[in-house]
Amino acid sequence: MKVTLSFEESESLDVSIMVDALRASSTITLALNNFKKVIPCFSIKEAIELQKNIGGILAGERNGKKIDRFDLGNSPSKIKDYATNSNYLILTTSNGTRILEKMKSTVLVGSLINAKSVAEKSIKIADNHIDVVMAGVKGQFAIEDFLASGEILYWINKELTNCELNEYGKAAILASRNYDSMKESFITSRSGQRLKELGYEKDVEICCMKNITNNVAIYKNQELILLKD
Repeated sequence: MKVTLSFEESESLDVSIMVDALRASSTITLALNNFKKVIPCFSIKEAIELQKNIGGILAGERNGKKIDRFDLGNSPSKIKDYATNSNYLILTTSNGTRILEKMKSTVLVGSLINAKSVAEKSIKIADNHIDVVMAGVKGQFAIEDFLASGEILYWINKELTNCELNEYGKAAILASRNYDSMKESFITSRSGQRLKELGYEKDVEICCMKNITNNVAIYKNQELILLKD
C-alpha cells in the first residue's frame, strides 16, 4: 500500500485523509455525536442560503473568529455538547472546508482526537494509496497539521505490513512521537496563539488530545457523515 503525506492537494485518487488540526477536523469529528450530517460550505453566503432552504445550525469562523449571527464558531469544545433537535450542522471555515472541495478521492477527516480510528478505517477502504493531506493555514505550512498527520501515519504504518511510506510521512511520524513536545507545539503555533488571544484555549486543549473518539467522518455527496464499521 502506498502511503503519502501531502500539503493542501491530495496525490491519491483512492483514499485521502484531510487534516486541519486546529480546529475543523476536531469540530467535524465531534459534531457527529449530535448531528447526522455536517454540511461544509465554502462561503458565508452559501451557508446562510443553505440554512434558509433546509434549516440546521450555522457554525463557522473567519480568521479564527465566530462569524456574526452564526449559532456557533468552529469550536469543538462548544459543539461536542451542543443540545439541538436539528440533524444538520452547516459549517464554513477558513481552511479545512476549502480543502475538501479539491479532493477527487474518497475523503475521511482526521485529527489527533481520532487518529487511530481514522487510520484503521482508511486501511479498510483503501485499495492502493492512502494520502494524508495537511490543510495548512492560508496556503502556509502549519506545524499542528504536520504533527497530527504524524500520529495518523504512525497508526497506518503500524497496522500495514506492506506500507510504502514517503519520507515526508516518515519525518511526521518521528516528529509526533514525543507527546509533551507535540502538545507544546500545538499551543505555541501561530494558530494556537491566535486561538488563545481570541479566548479559545479549551478548543486547543481538546484538539491536543489523542484518540478520545472513534468517530470518523466520510465526505459523500458534499456532506460529512459518520463512517460505519
